Amino acid sequence: MNTKYFDRDTTHLKTTPFGIFTDQAGYEPKGIKKAVMPFPCDSADICDTEGNTVFTAKAEHHGFDAQSGDDVYTVSFTGFDRPGTYRVSAGGRTSALFEIKDGVYDKVLDDTLKAFYYLRCGCGLDKRYAGAYAHAECHRTDALLWDDRSVSLDVTGGWHDAGDYGRYVTAGAVAAAHLLYAYKMYPEAFDRQDINIPKENMPDILAECRYELLWLMKMQAADGSAYHKATTALHAPFIMPEDDREQLYVFRTSSMATADLAAVCALAATVYRDIDGDFADSLMSTAERAAGWLGAHPGFIGFDNPEGCNTGGYGERDDISNRFWAYAAMYAATGDKAFHERMLSGATAVSDLTAMGYGEVGGLASLSYMLCPHEKDDDFAETIRSAFAKKAAELRRLSEKSGYGVAMHDREYCWGSNMNVMKNGMILAADEYMNGTDNSVFIASQLHYLLGVNALGISYVTGTGEFACNYPHLRPAFADGIEECMPGMVIGGPNSRPADPFACEVIAQGTPPMKCYADDTASYSLNEITIYWNSPAVFVLGYICR
Repeated sequence: MNTKYFDRDTTHLKTTPFGIFTDQAGYEPKGIKKAVMPFPCDSADICDTEGNTVFTAKAEHHGFDAQSGDDVYTVSFTGFDRPGTYRVSAGGRTSALFEIKDGVYDKVLDDTLKAFYYLRCGCGLDKRYAGAYAHAECHRTDALLWDDRSVSLDVTGGWHDAGDYGRYVTAGAVAAAHLLYAYKMYPEAFDRQDINIPKENMPDILAECRYELLWLMKMQAADGSAYHKATTALHAPFIMPEDDREQLYVFRTSSMATADLAAVCALAATVYRDIDGDFADSLMSTAERAAGWLGAHPGFIGFDNPEGCNTGGYGERDDISNRFWAYAAMYAATGDKAFHERMLSGATAVSDLTAMGYGEVGGLASLSYMLCPHEKDDDFAETIRSAFAKKAAELRRLSEKSGYGVAMHDREYCWGSNMNVMKNGMILAADEYMNGTDNSVFIASQLHYLLGVNALGISYVTGTGEFACNYPHLRPAFADGIEECMPGMVIGGPNSRPADPFACEVIAQGTPPMKCYADDTASYSLNEITIYWNSPAVFVLGYICR
């Protein structure tokens, strides 16, 4: 990995050599195929790897795109469906290589799911599964309770959350939930997978979720509440996980963490019930104890880092949507009308019934309710459907307005903007499920943006495409000494409000939002990864590959 970022040498930063932007993974033969060109042209050629023109498409002038600052032209080559490897060429410029073939996104789905295996904590990564990215076991020692150092707890396991080695209940619960909902809605996309992880008698996506869920259950306190996080006092330097040997701590409980724990364990119990009954029973017991604690403690108990700790806070303003999700998931798992009544009583205070987490999780509650096999309140179910229909219509308008097909408001180009792109894809998919609206073209457009149809022509998934990001703010990716990053990591992406010194140095004021990005390890506000940025991408890819 690049080591020059420590002295702020930016000479390694590069711009795309390609002037035409396509999905660098490729296109299904029968799918919509479009290339974007930020320059005037009349037509574009589809060329094979030997440079022969195999198809010519007329260009259309989309117009000025404010989010990119580009005057955009597009070409549609949907009518060309011959399997092969191609480039688009026009005006002396070319695109990156891409494929046209059936199952063209299967590998991207496999990579983005296996990324969670590379982030496993509390174990070593075996060379049989991790290849060059194998490493020794990490973070195996007991953790001390921050507020009472005489208490020692076993909280081994789970996934490293992001570029750091912390583990956080709210973030982990939401990431696992994205994967579990994806499996519930599109099981056929995942049942075919073999991503080469330690085998269990279940689909790989469920084996990977199980690893996280076992850790989440360890984070439940004796009274049923959930500890908020397990981290060291300070972020580790850029070392391998096995070299991070500082004392681990468990931090006090919060009502958000408790509600999210109840929700994800109840959700998971419905998924594993016919696969591993004993595990499903353990999940349900954890969920019931957490829900019981919520009922006995109706007040908001937030979280702020105590003095002496600088790891992630994951604080929230309230726990309204968290409790809403908990009760919706509990009702879906049990059919208990008491949970239904609690869910309905809290629903009017939920600010967004379509939000997909991690901070606002109203949309996750809505999914639990609409996927629920039990009797529903007709009026409330219609309220949910209407909320998704309205949001999806807004996203379709944004996508059509964008020269790059991305359904984004300017304000969404923030820390983790690619999460917003993928969450918007999730909302469109949920609307399709609930209301029957065909959103497939718009969902595919969000994936195309992530994989190269954007103003920088970069694939924001490591290892996918001829011009993909490669230097994430991710400790093992830097410390392993391997130039090529492990594949499947979804990068945070453009951020018009950069928050770290490196980003503030390299992003000039007035840069259009879609271009506020640099592929460098130093920048956590542009180039970090997290589990809950990967998880909505897995969901969208599950929809695409179903």
